[in-house]
Amino acid sequence: MTKLGVIVGSTRKNSFSKQWADNIVTLYPEGTEVEFLDIANLPLYNQDLDENSPQAYTDFREAVKRQDLILFVTPEHNRTISAALKNALDVASRPWGQSVWNGKPALIASQSISGIAGSNANKDMLKILGFLNMPVAGQPEVMLGNSQELLKDGKAPQGTLDFLQTAVDAHVALLK
Repeated sequence: MTKLGVIVGSTRKNSFSKQWADNIVTLYPEGTEVEFLDIANLPLYNQDLDENSPQAYTDFREAVKRQDLILFVTPEHNRTISAALKNALDVASRPWGQSVWNGKPALIASQSISGIAGSNANKDMLKILGFLNMPVAGQPEVMLGNSQELLKDGKAPQGTLDFLQTAVDAHVALLK
């Protein structure tokens, strides 16, 4: 059974990123075990804590280790990823040389209420994930604009779901 870890880059209740994640996870093959990995309460990463990590760091790292695939759904904050998402990436990549991200296939879905669709956040995630040695499903790129108009009662339109299915298929193919 494939295990899919989902990281939503927004900590806002009922965020558009969470709504997109809820839509995307339904497109993975039947039997995929989905686990949303909460990043909202991770203490700010501090290298001084590497020797004696807080339990929240340990629990998060263990949750990432359990996954076969990682789906990142991120908003764009000030033309980049959210502070909470960057912190989660840092927490699970440390201590140095012990990154639990290493080799885990990723799919990035950025979204925004603007027409630029979180494209800057998407590109910044590509840089970070490249450094973390995570293969990324690069085509099609998933950048979803005008979320407030596209999502109707939290549901994506069928045409968008069809497009997202091609991205999910590319993500799953990275396991082979």
